[in-house]
Amino acid sequence: ENEMKTAAEKILKLGAKKVVVKGGHLDGMYATDILYDGVLFKELTNRRVKTKNTHGTGCTFSSAIAANIAKGIDFFDAVTNAKAYITGAIEHSLEIGHGHGPVDHFFKYHKRTGK
Repeated sequence: ENEMKTAAEKILKLGAKKVVVKGGHLDGMYATDILYDGVLFKELTNRRVKTKNTHGTGCTFSSAIAANIAKGIDFFDAVTNAKAYITGAIEHSLEIGHGHGPVDHFFKYHKRTGK
């Protein structure tokens, strides 16, 4: 966690205005992301969802953050909302094909049997 905060500070010094350091690929029961706006750090921690179907998590998360910011939502709330969305999309991920299946971007809009 301290390494993630140090990384966020270094990234900000490179010219970013705000930073999200993802912790989803680290080991453990929980996934913690670090948010930093140059003044405040915020930790977002969720219980890790046990699934192999995680294809698209990074781009979906970043797109959700961008969409929230475009709607005028402040940085911390935008990322918090995006984290809740990607967690739900992972929880409802799809068993398609072989290997890592995709997250379900539309999990809020339809019901599926068996889940």
